[in-house]
Amino acid sequence: MLSTTYIRDNKEQVLEGLAKRNFKDAEKIIDSVIETDERKRAAQTALDEVLAESNKLSKEIGILFKSGEVQKANLIKEKTGQLKEKSRELAELKTQMESELNELLYQIPNIPNSLVPAGSSEEDNEVVFEHGEIPTLEENAMPHWELGKKYDIIDFDLGNKITGAGFPVYKGKGAKLQRALIAYFLDKNTEAGYTEVQPPLVINEASGYGTGQLPDKEGQMYHIGADDLYLIPTAEVPVTNFYRDTLLKEDDFPICNTAYTPCFRREAGSYGSHVRGLNRLHQFDKVEIVRIEHPDRSYAALDSMVEHVKGILNELGLPYRILRLCGGDLGVLAGLLENCQTENGIVIPEVLRPYTGFDIIN
Repeated sequence: MLSTTYIRDNKEQVLEGLAKRNFKDAEKIIDSVIETDERKRAAQTALDEVLAESNKLSKEIGILFKSGEVQKANLIKEKTGQLKEKSRELAELKTQMESELNELLYQIPNIPNSLVPAGSSEEDNEVVFEHGEIPTLEENAMPHWELGKKYDIIDFDLGNKITGAGFPVYKGKGAKLQRALIAYFLDKNTEAGYTEVQPPLVINEASGYGTGQLPDKEGQMYHIGADDLYLIPTAEVPVTNFYRDTLLKEDDFPICNTAYTPCFRREAGSYGSHVRGLNRLHQFDKVEIVRIEHPDRSYAALDSMVEHVKGILNELGLPYRILRLCGGDLGVLAGLLENCQTENGIVIPEVLRPYTGFDIIN
């Protein structure tokens, strides 16, 4: 969440950043933040003055009672009663302003780095790095959802029967390959210095606000109404919230965690052939890396994390590119199935074979 001080001192910069993110009504909301903050601070100043006056009078009353000036003390005592009521009203106004201010601040996303290009769709993203060659496949090459059906390793119809669209069933070597990828990723992450953690799969409202899923992404999460809890959309949410409301010392950094969790998202994206199969799911497996770092070292930390992930993709032999997303996921399993298919079957990358126990799906 952007602080009111930062917004007030950098209003034009904030508006420029929000324009890159195509954020609607930015100037109206920013002006409301500044106005509400001024009202909150005015209420705080008035409250402080009333409390100071009340404390001063309380001391005078004590002195007057000691000196026997009871009548004069009682007159001042009446005034302190009025001040007490005034302080209560100001405290309520301050609380109301704080609540309104937080509701406004929750609506404002972080502003992007100056390097982030303006844009509104994936066509506006910038390619900053590419590695590997796209394999030349046979004319009869299949997309991963057809490969899953051919080798009976992913069953979308069965998942649809049990739950609905977006909940596939992994079977046989497909299930083992999925588990192998998870174990491989976790091993690579822990070897790189990340501490493995296993967080809850549900979060409370405070955690949703802590990582920005609430309030604007509420419609994308599965809500457990009876307990007012949410199924996690990514392990990043509970893992980041480990440190919510926690003061960390500079020598605590970096804090590096990795976690595997099933993830759940209601929003399944647009429809069409490009989002078939494993491209957009309501339930999917994900291995996350989370690094808590000093702000001055945040971009160096990001570069380090990117290099780590590049190394994993290099070992798997998958071609990839790195995009600088504009302001405005084909999964690894799907990529492996499509890129590693041959006439004889799907060849498993060598680094995964100790985990799968087989070298081909046929």
